[in-house]
Amino acid sequence: MINNRYDFVMLFDVENGNPNGDPDAGNAPRIDAETGFGYVTDVCLKRKIRNYVELVKNGEAGYNILIKMDKALNTKFNDAYKANNFKTGQKGKNKDDVKSARDFMCRNYFDVRLFGAVMNTGDDPCGIVRGPVQINFARSISPVNIQDITITRQAITTETDFGNKNNEMGKKSFIPYGLYRAEGYVSAALANKTTDLSEYDLELLWNAIINMFEEDHSAARGKMCMRKLIIFKHGSVLGNCPSHILFDKISVEENATPPRKFTDYTITVDRQMPDGVEMIEKL
Repeated sequence: MINNRYDFVMLFDVENGNPNGDPDAGNAPRIDAETGFGYVTDVCLKRKIRNYVELVKNGEAGYNILIKMDKALNTKFNDAYKANNFKTGQKGKNKDDVKSARDFMCRNYFDVRLFGAVMNTGDDPCGIVRGPVQINFARSISPVNIQDITITRQAITTETDFGNKNNEMGKKSFIPYGLYRAEGYVSAALANKTTDLSEYDLELLWNAIINMFEEDHSAARGKMCMRKLIIFKHGSVLGNCPSHILFDKISVEENATPPRKFTDYTITVDRQMPDGVEMIEKL
């Protein structure tokens, strides 16, 4: 059980990389076409959290990951019915079985306890879980400059081309530098009502956020670092202050144009908290 609501702010940056490719734009970095600010989706951030937890827990009971490429979701739902000796193939006609299967999924899958899941597909539905942890899109503090460079490779694709040329050309899109901000929420009320998210689970979440880029390095993503994780802990289940007031306590201003490193920004933290709220700086 969780006795406190939490809100949190993440600041992370990318240097000479693509933090989140857009399939609708040839996998170039995501950008707001009107303003030029860069975006990283919540789905991308949640994927990195899932990957880190899976790496750390390595199949430990209660810390499996539902959303990953190992087997079809409907197969996993069927497994939940079999584990509870429920009759399968009833398409959710027995509501008690659906509820028990939903509870089974929450106990066994960390990302279901955290982010929730829609699990009412197939012949063995496990219901819908509204996740107590939600993360907004990350947006860059300044407009980002997407650069496309031409690259060559000395690996020819076809036998025909192999005899006619020594290399092939390609394109690579990247951002020279971008500092991004994302905000998130932890609802203790939802956690206690549905998923039984624990304080231990929350500590694992904070560790995953701090380290999620450390085990995710690639040539395409460049140098990505989590720079700040600031948590607002409320003194009650429903909270003691609106989240936007707390988020405004963290301000980031550009002090060099164009910014090309983390120190080209000034981060100001107002540590005067409303009654019943504690600020915790993890990074």
